[in-house]
Amino acid sequence: MSKFYLKCCSLSILMLLCISVVFAQQSVTGIVSDASGPMKGVSISVKGTNKATQSDANGAYSIQADNGQTIRFSMIGYAAQEVMVASAKTINVTLINQDGALDEVVVTAMGIKREKKALGYSFQEVKSEQLLESKEANISNALVGKVAGLNVIKGSNGPASSTKITLRGNNSLTGDNQPLIIVDGVPVNNFLGATNNDYWNPGTDMGGGLGDINPEDIESMSVLKSGAASALYGSRAGNGAIIITTKSGKSQKGSGITLSSTLGLETLFMIPDIQNDFGQGNNGVADPIGTSNWGPAVASSNQQVYDNIGNFFKTGINNTQNISFQKQLGETNIYTSATYLDDQSKIPGATFRRINLLSKVGTTFGANNRWSTDVKVQYMNTNAKNRPLSGQNNSNAYATLFRMPRTLNILDYKDAVNEFGNMLWYGTSNSMNPYWLAEYKLNEDSRDRFLMNANLKYKLTDWLDAEARFGTDMYTTNFTNRTYSGSPLSSTGQYGIGKNTFNETNYIAALHAHKEELGGSKWGLNASLFGQLMRQKESSINGSAGELEVPNLFTLGNSKGNPSVSEGFYEKQINSLYATAELNYDGFWYVNLTGRNDWSSALNKDNRSYFYPSVSTSLVVTEMINKTGGSTPSWLSFLKVRGSYAAVGNDLGSYKLYNVYNIGKDPNGNTTASRGNVKFNPNVVSELIKTFEVGFDAKLFNRLGVDFSWYKTNATNQLISLPLNPLSGYSSEIVNAGNIQNKGFEIVLDANILKSENGFNWDTRVNFSKNENKIVELTENVKIYPLGGFDNIAVRAEEGYLYGNIYGSKFLRVTDENSEHYGKLLLNGSGLPQATGQEILGNQSPKALAGWTNSFSYKNIGLSFQIDGRFGGEFFSGTNVNLQANGTAAETVMNGNRDNLVVDGVIASGSSYVVNDKSVTPQQYWTQVATSGNLGIGEANIYDATNIRLRNISLNYRLPSSILKNTFIQNAKFGFTVNNVWMIKSHAKGIDPESVFAISTNATGFENFSTPTSRSYFFNLTLGF
Repeated sequence: MSKFYLKCCSLSILMLLCISVVFAQQSVTGIVSDASGPMKGVSISVKGTNKATQSDANGAYSIQADNGQTIRFSMIGYAAQEVMVASAKTINVTLINQDGALDEVVVTAMGIKREKKALGYSFQEVKSEQLLESKEANISNALVGKVAGLNVIKGSNGPASSTKITLRGNNSLTGDNQPLIIVDGVPVNNFLGATNNDYWNPGTDMGGGLGDINPEDIESMSVLKSGAASALYGSRAGNGAIIITTKSGKSQKGSGITLSSTLGLETLFMIPDIQNDFGQGNNGVADPIGTSNWGPAVASSNQQVYDNIGNFFKTGINNTQNISFQKQLGETNIYTSATYLDDQSKIPGATFRRINLLSKVGTTFGANNRWSTDVKVQYMNTNAKNRPLSGQNNSNAYATLFRMPRTLNILDYKDAVNEFGNMLWYGTSNSMNPYWLAEYKLNEDSRDRFLMNANLKYKLTDWLDAEARFGTDMYTTNFTNRTYSGSPLSSTGQYGIGKNTFNETNYIAALHAHKEELGGSKWGLNASLFGQLMRQKESSINGSAGELEVPNLFTLGNSKGNPSVSEGFYEKQINSLYATAELNYDGFWYVNLTGRNDWSSALNKDNRSYFYPSVSTSLVVTEMINKTGGSTPSWLSFLKVRGSYAAVGNDLGSYKLYNVYNIGKDPNGNTTASRGNVKFNPNVVSELIKTFEVGFDAKLFNRLGVDFSWYKTNATNQLISLPLNPLSGYSSEIVNAGNIQNKGFEIVLDANILKSENGFNWDTRVNFSKNENKIVELTENVKIYPLGGFDNIAVRAEEGYLYGNIYGSKFLRVTDENSEHYGKLLLNGSGLPQATGQEILGNQSPKALAGWTNSFSYKNIGLSFQIDGRFGGEFFSGTNVNLQANGTAAETVMNGNRDNLVVDGVIASGSSYVVNDKSVTPQQYWTQVATSGNLGIGEANIYDATNIRLRNISLNYRLPSSILKNTFIQNAKFGFTVNNVWMIKSHAKGIDPESVFAISTNATGFENFSTPTSRSYFFNLTLGF
C-alpha cells in the first residue's frame, strides 16, 4: 500500500509542475476591511471556478483571477460584495455590516452545499481552528462541549483508546448508537477497538476509527443531528451523521508551505483517594506476603508510606510534526500534508505513533470549464505498543499498583526479574509486578488505512449537472500478544496473533438541477437524484497458544497441544436510489423533500426493500417582512422558524437471518461443528426511527445569535434477542419489538460581546441540551431487556423507565412504616449491613450537557478557554469497591484511626427490632460492604456522574507582519494550551466520570480501574512560508 501511496504523491507533484507551466497566472491582492478595520477569515472566491481563499489576520488576501472574472467577498453578518477584475492587480474591499445578512454556505448530506438560512433542521458546524485549540490527537475528544446534544463517551485505556459518540441519546438496544461518519463524501468505519469487555479479564482497546484521522487536515465538521438532516444517507445514518471536510488548496501569499511543531507533556490529573495510615497485613497484624492494607498503623510500626502511584508513572512526552503545502494554480488547487505523531505515554513501556499523509487535487477544465474533478488519497498508519488494560485483572498494572500495600516501595521491584529470570515480586499471590507487565507482557497492534475518493462532474447545461463519485475506506489491523515465562500467568509463556481486514467501496451517480427562477416567477428549485452501490467486506483470523512447549518461542507451532484458531468472513451490500428537492420562494421560504429506498443484502428478499422519507421547511421571517413591504425592528437582525419530520432506520448486521454451523477443532485436533444459542429470524425488518423537530434561529442587534430546537424521536421495530424455552434448543430469538423515545431541547447562544476599533474582541458561545431517553415499550411478555452487567451489578432497559438503568443491591432497611425504626439499616446478627435484592441504583445517561467557550483577542494576542459539564446520571465504580475491600480506600480510615465501630442500625428480634450495640472492625465492615454478592452492596459505590471542568485554556501570539516584512516567513504563531485544567465539581472520589469500561456495549455505566486521566501541556510553533 505504501508504494501505491508514493505513486499518488508523485502524480500530484507531476500535476503541479505541469499546471505551473500551462496556466498563465494573474494574482489579485488586496485588503478586506469593515468599519472597525481589517477583517480576518473573509471568504473570497472566483465565481464559476473552484478558486477560493480567506483573508489573513491583517485582512490581506491573494487569489488568481483573469480579467473579466468576478471575485466574491462574503462573511456572515455582512452583505456580500462582488467585484469584476479589470486591469488593476489590487482590489481593496470594505464590507458593510448588514442586518439580516446570513447567506453562509454550509455542507449538508451527500456533500450538497446549501445556504444555512434554507435549512429546516438543526445544524452545527465546527471549524478547524476550534478543533485544533485543544491539541487533542483524537478528534472525538476535541468535540466535547462544542456541539449541543453530542455526548462523547471515552474509553478507559488512556488517550489512544476508543471513544463513542452519541447524538440525542440512544436509539437502539443492540446497535452501537453512533452517528455515521463521512469524510469527503466517503463513509468511514468508526469501529470501537475494545476487544473484550469482561469485568475480570478484559482485552486491550486498539483505538477507534475516528482516532486514525489527523485533526490538522480537517477544514470543518458538520453535525447532522436530526433524521431530516441525515435521511439521504438512509439506514446507516439512523443515529445522525458527522460530515468531515478536509482542507483544499487555497490561493495565498508566499510558497504555500506551512510547518507546525507541537510538544506535549502529560501528567496525572486525578487518582483515587487512598489512605496513608495503615500498611500491609490483615486484621491489624503485619503480613510480609499479604496483598491487603489491613495491617498495623504505619506510625506504630516504624514503617513509611510510599508514593507508588507517583513513582511508577512518568511525565509523558508527545511530539507532533506537520508540514503542509497548499496552492491555487489557475483552475487547479492542491493540498498535500504529512504529519507524524509520537506519543511516549506517562505509562512505562506504552507508546503510540501515527503517520498521516494526504494529497488532494481539484481542477476545472474543458470548454467553458464545464468539467470539474477532485481526487484525494489519504493514508493513515498507527502503531501502538503495550496498550494498557483496564478491569480487575492481574494483567492490569493499575489494579495492582493502586492496591499495593502502602508500606512497600514499587521502586524496589523496578528490575522486574530476579537472577533466575522469574518475576521479582512480593508475596505468593497472583498479583503482578507492574514493571514486569511493562517489559514481559507485551501487546502490539498496527493499522494501515486508506481513504480514497474521486469525483467527476460535467455541466450539461446552465442548470443541470451530472456527477460520478467513487470512494473507499480500507484497512488492515495486525496485532500480537506475548507473555513471557516466569510469572503466575504462565510457566512457559503465551502467544496470540490476529489480523483483521475491512473494505467498503461506494459508487455514486447523480444529477443536480438548479434554477434560481422557475418560469420567471419568484420560485427557485434545487434538486438532486442519486443512485448508489455500497459493497462491504470484512475478514478476520486469530490464533493463540495458551502454553508454549519451548519457553518464550512465540509461534503457534510451539503451542502445547493444538493452538486455538478462529476465522471469520463478512460481506454486505446495499443498493440505493434517493432524491432531494428544495423549493424556495423569493429567498425567504424553503421546503425540502427527500426520499431514499435501500435494498439490503442483510435482510430477507421479501423485506430487504425499505423507503425513508423526510420533509423540512424554513421561513426567514425578517426577509419575508422586508420583501413584502414591512419593516422589522432595528434590534431584530434575523429570525427564522423551522420544522422537519423524517423516518430513517437501522439495518441488520451480516448473517443474522439463518443459523449456521461454526467449524472448529477440539483439544484433540478433531473437527467440530457448533452453532450459537441465538435463533435467527428471517422475517425481521429494519428498525424504524421517526423524528419530529421544530425550532428557530435568531440574531439580535447583529451580535447575539440564538438557535433553539425541540425534538422527539421514536425508534420502533427494535432488533432484539428475546428468551426462548430451552427445550427449543435455543436460548433466545431475534425479533422486531420495542419503542425507544428520545425527547428534549437544545439551545446554542453566540455573542460578539466586544468588538472595538482598538483591536479588543470577545466572542462567546454556549451550548446546552437536555434529553430524556425512555423505553416506551418492549414486548407483551418481556418488560426488561439486559444491556450488560457483571456479577450483581447490571444495566437494563425496562419498559416505562429511562434507557440504561443501573441495577444492584442496596442496604437492607426496615420497611415497616409503622415501626419507629422505619428506614434504618437492618443489620445481621453480627451487626453488619445486609444487602437487598436487585433494585434501581441510578441511570447511566446524562440528563443535560453544556459547554461554554470564550475567545478573546487583542491585536496579535489570542486567548480562549472552554468550560463544559455533564449533569445527572450515575455510574458504578469498580475501582472504589475493590479498594474498599483491600483496605486502600481513604474511607476505610476515620480520623487517622481504625477503631472498632458500632454500625448505626437495628437487628431483627422476632417480630420487633433492637438497636444494634455490636462492635465490628473496619475490616469486617468494609469486607461486608464491598464483597457481598462479589461486587458489594451496589448503593455504596454508585456515584453521581455530574461533573463540571475547565476543559482547556489556549494562549497564542502571532508575530506582527512588520517584523516578518523582509523575511521569507509569511506568518508565525506561538501557542500554549493546557487540557484538563481544573475539575470544578465532581461527586466521585478521585475517579473521572468520563472514563467508561465497557465502551463497545450499550452498558456504559461502569468504571473499573481505568487508566488515570491526564493533564496535558502543549507548546506549539506554526510557521507559514
